[in-house]
Amino acid sequence: MPTEIILMACFLSLIIFVLMIDLLVVGRNSHIVSTKEAMAWTCIWVALALGFYLFLLFFGHHLHGIRSLPELQEVVKRYAPELKFKSADFEGMLSEYRDNMSMSYLAGYFIEQTLSIDNVFVILLVLQGFSVPLKNYKTVLFWGVLGAIILRFIFIFVGAALIHRFEWILYIFGAFLIFQGFKILFKKEAEHHDPHDSVIVKFLSKYLNILKEYHEDRFALNFHGKVFFTPLMLVLVLVEFTDVIFALDSIPAVFSVSLDPFVVFFSNIFAIIGLRTLFFLLANMIDKFRFLNVGVSILLIFVGVKLLAKDWLIDIGFKSSYSLIFIALTLILSVAFSALIPETGKEALHSNLKRYH
Repeated sequence: MPTEIILMACFLSLIIFVLMIDLLVVGRNSHIVSTKEAMAWTCIWVALALGFYLFLLFFGHHLHGIRSLPELQEVVKRYAPELKFKSADFEGMLSEYRDNMSMSYLAGYFIEQTLSIDNVFVILLVLQGFSVPLKNYKTVLFWGVLGAIILRFIFIFVGAALIHRFEWILYIFGAFLIFQGFKILFKKEAEHHDPHDSVIVKFLSKYLNILKEYHEDRFALNFHGKVFFTPLMLVLVLVEFTDVIFALDSIPAVFSVSLDPFVVFFSNIFAIIGLRTLFFLLANMIDKFRFLNVGVSILLIFVGVKLLAKDWLIDIGFKSSYSLIFIALTLILSVAFSALIPETGKEALHSNLKRYH
């Protein structure tokens, strides 16, 4: 346990350190994030995510302080029951465990990235609905990510504890994900409402002093000893609430590829942090991915079925690498079909009118 806590603290410190460099050094003044800057930071976060994959591949056993065969067997029984060792010696088994762990992390990372792309569109609607100045987008998303780290930490580790005690919860997760997948697959064109009409906004406006104008990138002001919140605070709350809603899908989905809370947590965290900078690259292109919802629905159904059939899949030797291949193909085909079969002018116009009105 001490090893787990130390490594968790080290990786979280690294993430927060890089975020602080981005906010306090690179972005110390509010500004509109350029495509070049967004691309550079996207590459940095992807590199860090892949760096964590390499850490798991070569040193992943340190995450649970595994030093002996009995400790390895206990961790595998708890977090990777599908793993069937081919090696007879401890070092070989340890290598197989690290391979499985790192592949599960990659699969979880791509699941979270894919499911979170829809989140980009919802956040964009919130920012546009409140007429947030472009130069303040980065500030809102920065604090939104920090809040998401805390919320995901709570959800994932509480969820892992419940799953360990009540394994049948996985079947509920599976059924819920299949339902969500078919709901997305067969739903009609989404209707987006004015974010000002949100129950959360109405509740906060009723009990807090909310200003009507933005004041640079500040969330609150103090006038004569009385605290007034700017509209930017309402936007931040809505962004956090949006992440909570999307976490209800993504966290159970990642549990389908790994029961290890550390793998689930870091695959989530690296994905949502990377999504923050990816947001600025995708914001103007999100409408071009017309088949992305189909890919998301297929992915949700796949991981839901995987949870429901987990015992059978363990018996037939289903590997984490198979999940990763399926996830990658689903994402690639969704993007490829979107590029090969673009919307006609009439379809695009109808889609835009539906989304923005």
